[in-house]
Amino acid sequence: MAIWADRSTRVVVQGLTGKEGQFHAAKCREYGTKIVAGVTPGKGGTVVDGVPVFDTVADAREKTDCNAALIFVPPLAAADAILESAAAGLELVVCITEGIPAHDEAMVMQTLARTRCRLIGPNCPGIISPGKAKLGIMPAHIHKEGSVGVVSRSGTLTYEAVDQLTKLGLGQSTCVGIGGDPVPGTNFVDVLDAFNGDPETEAVVMIGEIGGTSEEEAAAFVKKRMRKPVVAFIAGQTAPPGRRMGHAGAIISGGKGTAKEKIEALVAAGIHVAATPAEIGITMARALGRA
Repeated sequence: MAIWADRSTRVVVQGLTGKEGQFHAAKCREYGTKIVAGVTPGKGGTVVDGVPVFDTVADAREKTDCNAALIFVPPLAAADAILESAAAGLELVVCITEGIPAHDEAMVMQTLARTRCRLIGPNCPGIISPGKAKLGIMPAHIHKEGSVGVVSRSGTLTYEAVDQLTKLGLGQSTCVGIGGDPVPGTNFVDVLDAFNGDPETEAVVMIGEIGGTSEEEAAAFVKKRMRKPVVAFIAGQTAPPGRRMGHAGAIISGGKGTAKEKIEALVAAGIHVAATPAEIGITMARALGRA
């Protein structure tokens, strides 16, 4: 069982007529994902690579019965795009867009809390359930069907972890890039909880970063409720306090959010912590007794 995206997922791509949207939508279709519609205001009635384009998500849903959205729109339009998909009744929205104002993200999350819509991102690589569906920009060829779940704030480290797992013969059940912005639509605890209840997920890789308290919250969840082994890595261990490193959320403030604090919390929760990015895969193999 895949979490949130599988072979039945029917996707509308917001921004399909742009170069990025068109390119990545084609890659998702090649993987077998059902891309059934595109949305670009003013371009309704056109067709892109055989996919019909509509002016609104509501029109696309009515005509194609889509139930998920993949968003490639400029930052200042992204909040409206997310809310439009939620208002149309879509169950899942994956927003790839980077640079959305934090105020917009906070407003979106307040609104989505009153709906049944699940937002992944923004500023993320998306979600993939190997062999079933891909909604995002991740390189599909490095993934392999299996039983290790992956959740990460970092896109590139997601790919690194997946590549290591695959080369060790450890396939993945679902990989979720939650993004590194300060106000993510889906957090570590959301994904860990989903993996905890997924019978096809045997263990989980969690990749965090400095800044914020989401890793500490995840550690508390693992200690209290997680029934499966978890391997973690924290990026940004050499970052100086007060310095932004990569993602907008990766900033140490007031002595909080340091790598040291996070690693201590993870270890205390019984999580296997990889010392370097190169050791993520082998640490999981050891946790599963397959090294």
